[in-house]
Amino acid sequence: MSEPEPSTASHQNYRRSLGTISLTAVGLGSIIGSGWLFGAERAARLAGPASILAWVIGAAVALTIALTYSELGSMFPKAGGMVRYGQYSHGSLAGYLAAWANWIAIVSVIPGEATASVQYMSSWHFGWAKGLYDGKELSLSGVALASVLLVGYFVLNWFAITLFAKTNTAITVFKVVVPTLTAGALLFAHFDTAHFTDHGGFAPNGWSAVFTAVAVSGIVWAFNGFQSPLNMAGEARNPGKSLPKAVIGSILIALVIYVALQIAFLGAIPAADLSKGWSGLGYTSPLADLAMTWGLNWLALLLYADAFISPSGTGMIYAATTSRMIHGVQENGHLPRIFGKVDARTGIPRPALLLNLVVAFLFLAVFRGWGSLAEIVSVATVISYITGPVAVMALRRLAPDLPRPVRLRAMPVIAPIAMMFGSLVLYWARWPLTGKVILLMAAGLPIWAWYELRKPWAELRPHLKAGAWMVAYLFVMSAVSWAGSTDFGGHGYLPKGWDLLIVAAIAFAFYRWGVASAWANPSLAAVRRELSEAESVEAESVEGAAGDAASGGSAADEAVSREPSRA
Repeated sequence: MSEPEPSTASHQNYRRSLGTISLTAVGLGSIIGSGWLFGAERAARLAGPASILAWVIGAAVALTIALTYSELGSMFPKAGGMVRYGQYSHGSLAGYLAAWANWIAIVSVIPGEATASVQYMSSWHFGWAKGLYDGKELSLSGVALASVLLVGYFVLNWFAITLFAKTNTAITVFKVVVPTLTAGALLFAHFDTAHFTDHGGFAPNGWSAVFTAVAVSGIVWAFNGFQSPLNMAGEARNPGKSLPKAVIGSILIALVIYVALQIAFLGAIPAADLSKGWSGLGYTSPLADLAMTWGLNWLALLLYADAFISPSGTGMIYAATTSRMIHGVQENGHLPRIFGKVDARTGIPRPALLLNLVVAFLFLAVFRGWGSLAEIVSVATVISYITGPVAVMALRRLAPDLPRPVRLRAMPVIAPIAMMFGSLVLYWARWPLTGKVILLMAAGLPIWAWYELRKPWAELRPHLKAGAWMVAYLFVMSAVSWAGSTDFGGHGYLPKGWDLLIVAAIAFAFYRWGVASAWANPSLAAVRRELSEAESVEAESVEGAAGDAASGGSAADEAVSREPSRA
């Protein structure tokens, strides 16, 4: 048997040790991070009591998109899966743009979680803690403490995937128990039903504010955690069964917790704090502040502790998953080979971990507040979402023969709906934020150009042709956001109500274009060979085990048959 390529060899160094429970813990631990500490207050500030519906809409969007990625993840159980699918279906340009958007969205979560922990610490009754956060962003001492947390996240990922799995499962149990306990305690301590009708009614800022809350208040930030099990598919024991269970289960469990927290938060706010309306809320540590208000000192202490544990657990998970994403980008051909190396002893992609640590420090230096990071992450996340719906149907056309452990008959309907949902959330994020993040996506193109533009035109041309839909999509969505209704920060050239229909129609048109432009590119051919070789190796190992068992049984039978003669 020939020696595997370096990338394949590195891929084989991963340990397939994660089962359904561990993968669900990875997903749930990613979803329940800093979002639950700040999301309820930010959503309420934008949408009032209708923020409850914003969480439901966010979960519906995430679940629809997750279904498309579950099929892809079960087809290609490789590390860093989310950055690979566009490459398999459309080649280097679309694949790179999707990978860049996804990586930016995920790697920036890591400093965001550290920032969240420090921001909550600033409410501690210690002199040094008061100076960590000035009400808008971290101070220099706050950035220094967040930097220490970043290093801690990466150290926990440096040694072994089994250590990560054991640590994360324990942290996730704590992260589920504390939010549940918080919701229950606040509901029993104080619940003012008048808040749901007074102060402007159920939707005081209109339904456009509800949609904007989905996009920028931390809801997309939170539910984006469904990606983590997919990015660690290379370490799943039985990805065909465990991945969809982990992805869907983590979203649904988190939805119940988040809705309970939002309801409890809305009812527990003192009436005096709503004197300036919902937009006047300005808590530094929202849930802990409410606990202190109603004499729940024990809960406040628990929340202060969890403000360190929950974000740190999520930061640790994302440190793991982003390193697998970097490995995937390297295998796509857009990073130096060193970032595809996986330590044979521990199964950890250590060079990728170091690269992500450096980038996390850069984000922490530029974006020092949880809110600013949440906005960037949310919009970049939505841009990365559009690849899944297109890729899953494109690959059904290009590679109908590939095994699909997860295959939904309704996918031809689910995929375009997921594309429309993702595009609507991008539009809801409001201009000029949408334009800024789309510009950030374009900032990654020089890296792609360095690796790709040196290729002969005949080799490069099909990649450009297949990826043109995604480049055009980003420009068109930016223009639509600029021209959109004033409810979403636009210049009012698109009438209110019709703007949503126009965005949905544009999304469907690009979905059709994207599916039609896919082609059987070299990356798809390479992964076909890899999957075929893996299947052959697995079949040989099963036959070998069966043969050993049979020979062992024959030897035992022979020994038994000789036993009487010796007697």
